Amino acid sequence: MARVLTLNGGSSSIKLALFEVGPPLRRVLEGGIERIGLPTAALRIKGEADAPVAAPDHAAAVGVLVDWLSRRGVLEGLVAVGHRVVHGGPTYSEPQRITAAMLEVLRGFVPFDPEHLPEELLLTETLSRRLPQLPQVACFDTAFHHDMPRVAQLLPIPRRYEAQGLRRYGFHGLSYAFLMEELTRVAGADAAQGRVILAHLGNGASLAAVRGGKSVDTSMGFTPSSGIPMSSRSGDLDPGLVSYLSRADGMTAEQFNQMAATKSGLLGISETSSDMRDLLSREAQDVRAAEAVALFVYQVKKWIGAFAAALGGLDTLIFAGGIGENAAAVRARACEGLGFLGVEIDPQRNAANDATISSGRVAVRVIKTDEERMIAGAVCRILQLA
Repeated sequence: MARVLTLNGGSSSIKLALFEVGPPLRRVLEGGIERIGLPTAALRIKGEADAPVAAPDHAAAVGVLVDWLSRRGVLEGLVAVGHRVVHGGPTYSEPQRITAAMLEVLRGFVPFDPEHLPEELLLTETLSRRLPQLPQVACFDTAFHHDMPRVAQLLPIPRRYEAQGLRRYGFHGLSYAFLMEELTRVAGADAAQGRVILAHLGNGASLAAVRGGKSVDTSMGFTPSSGIPMSSRSGDLDPGLVSYLSRADGMTAEQFNQMAATKSGLLGISETSSDMRDLLSREAQDVRAAEAVALFVYQVKKWIGAFAAALGGLDTLIFAGGIGENAAAVRARACEGLGFLGVEIDPQRNAANDATISSGRVAVRVIKTDEERMIAGAVCRILQLA
């Protein structure tokens, strides 16, 4: 049986999933390596006990994965690998087979996303050395938003910077593409062609406004640190903070970027945790946790209202991601007071994490996103696998 492997490389992890080529695609394995670069790095495979591994960097982690897959006999049926690539820059709007020329172009985009792209490029290059005959396909997280209306792409800075690729790109595109396919499947083509707001709320979190099946705006802009506050990312900030913290604290641009990307958001406000589950459990006793949750919910609600205005109304609201799929309290609070838009939540359905949790005119849905399935499907399409 032919199989496709999907890899999703983060700053300190590599997630994997293995699919048997369909139709339909069938997931047969999922897991990955976490805490890359730390002595506590571990291989985690669903249904199996964690195994400590030596993974000082992503190249070593790829070696661990390939060796493990080889011992399990997986490589014999493997026909291709698909990668989630966070940033496609202004060039890439569709999944494509990875070539040396593409990698060279992507290296030029590293300044756009220094937190993700270097590791993603290292992942593809290391895998190519270990398995040189295996075709690899890149699936870009920016692609879903590539053709947003120009007014939604523009950054309000001097026009000359646009020639350098500085614009609003948007992210979570693989998740959003899956959610729109699922909406078509469960509610029909008319619903998917309507006015839809997608809320991917997880460690990274963003919202997107969709009309006619196309992205018309999204909360993340030039980098994945923009938009709403996230687990450890700040979301949108006053640019004057850069100058102020430089003068007051001697903070460099790199230090500011690190603060905004890794020490802010829920973690920064609460001073205790970046995990929404922890904060919800502590909010009654810890005002810092309560304020972190309140800020997150407020910003989600504000973006829903803004996107409803941009869409000229709202027909469907979808929650996805680890928080969006599982935190009923966050969904309820984000929708509270939106009755004027037609958003009403059924408390019992919401508490049960039902697929449809609305009681008003606007359909409010909870859909489990599946970026890996989108990647595997794209690989089969690009390489014309059966």
